Amino acid sequence: MHPIAALRLGEHLALIINNRGLYRARAQINPKEGHYRTGSTRGSISQVSHSSQVTGTVVVVGSLNVDLVIGLDRMPEQGETVLGDTLERHAGGKGLNQAIAASRLGADVRLLGAVGDDVSGAWLRELLRADNVDDQGVATVTGPSGTALIEVDARGLNRIIVVPGANGHVSADVVGSSVRAMHGVAVVMTNGEVPLAASRAALAAGRAIGAVTMLNPAPVHDYREHLIDVDIFVPNEHEAAELSGLPTETDTEVRAAAQYFFSQGIANVVITRGAKGAIWASASGVVDVKTFEVNAIDSVAAGDAFCGGLAAALANGYEFTDALKWASAAGALAVTVRGASSSLPMRDEVQTLLQ
Repeated sequence: MHPIAALRLGEHLALIINNRGLYRARAQINPKEGHYRTGSTRGSISQVSHSSQVTGTVVVVGSLNVDLVIGLDRMPEQGETVLGDTLERHAGGKGLNQAIAASRLGADVRLLGAVGDDVSGAWLRELLRADNVDDQGVATVTGPSGTALIEVDARGLNRIIVVPGANGHVSADVVGSSVRAMHGVAVVMTNGEVPLAASRAALAAGRAIGAVTMLNPAPVHDYREHLIDVDIFVPNEHEAAELSGLPTETDTEVRAAAQYFFSQGIANVVITRGAKGAIWASASGVVDVKTFEVNAIDSVAAGDAFCGGLAAALANGYEFTDALKWASAAGALAVTVRGASSSLPMRDEVQTLLQ
C-alpha cells in the first residue's frame, strides 16, 4: 500500500482557498510537520513523514469540456452589452484539467468521465493522450461534449457557465466498479462537474481500496454525504463561504470557515485566497501560506492546477507540507498563461519556481 494511504490521509483535510485571481505562490509553508488522524476522524493523531518517492496512480473522476474563452476589458453588468476583445477555443473541464496537471507534474494518471460522439470529443481524447493521460475510462456517449463559456477580464478574473453535455452521463455504477478494480492507486480525486452520484461513488470506492481521496467542491452542491469519505477537501474561498454559510472576506473569517470544516471531521482543510495567500487548517492549528506577486493573465485553471499538483506530489510520496508547496507553485504558474489546459505547468517549471 502507498505510504500515504497507509497513514489514512483520508482523516485529514487540507483547505486552501482560491478566489480565481490566483497568484504566484511563494509556497512558504509553516515548517511544522503535518499531523493527520489515523483510523476514523475520532482516532489518534500520528505524524506523517514520507520522503520516499513511491509512485502511485492518480485517478481523476471529472468533466471534459471545450472552453470558449471571451477576453474583455470588464464584465458586463446585469442587462448590459459589452464588446469582447478575443474569442478562443481551449480544452477544459475540471476533470481534464486536473488530470493533465497531475500528469505534467510526473504522476501516472487515469481519467474517468465522458465525451460526446462529436468532433469535440475526439479532439479532447487526442489532447489527453498527448499528455500521457490514460483515457480508457472516458466513455463516448450519444450527443454533444461538455462546453464552457468563460469570460476573462483585463485583471485576469473570470466568470464561467458550463453546459454539461456528455458529463451529465457519467455513471456512478461504472465509476465505482472501475475504481474498485484498479491496483496501485494512491489518490482518487473528483469534483462537482459530474453527477453527484458519480463523484460520491468515486470517493467511496477510493476509500474502499485504501487510496487518498480528494474533493474539489466546484461548482457548489450539497456535499454532506460526500464528506464521509473525503480525505482532502479543496474549495476556494467563495465555495467555502457557500458551503459553510460563513463570510470569508477577511483573514479572520477565512480562518473561522477553515475551522468550521475541521470541526465537521475533516482533518486538513486548505482554502486558496488568490493574492492574499492561503489558509491551511489541521490538527496542528491554522497556518498562513504566504505568496508573492505575479502578472496574472488568466486564472481559469489555477484551482485545477493546484489540485493536480497536490495529487501528483502526494502520489509521488511527498510529505503533505511539501505537496502543498508543489500545489501552490503549480497554481501560481497557471495564472501567467492564457487558457485552461494550455496554462498547466510542466514539472521542471514548478521545480524552478520552488528553488
